[in-house]
Amino acid sequence: MQRDIVGFRRDEDGDWVAVLACGHGQHVRHKPPFINRPWVLTAAGRQAHLGQALECLKCDRGEPAD
Repeated sequence: MQRDIVGFRRDEDGDWVAVLACGHGQHVRHKPPFINRPWVLTAAGRQAHLGQALECLKCDRGEPAD
């Protein structure tokens, strides 16, 4: 199910997590060459992705908000 990004936070390891409108979080790591998301490394890049939809597997499974 597609859910919009409403914010970002860091997890206990310092990795970026997108906060979705549904209340779930989803990691948005930049770990080249397999995961290429350089935009997550800057505040401007993260700001530019607010409102972008991500697939929320937790919603698909009916899990409660984080």
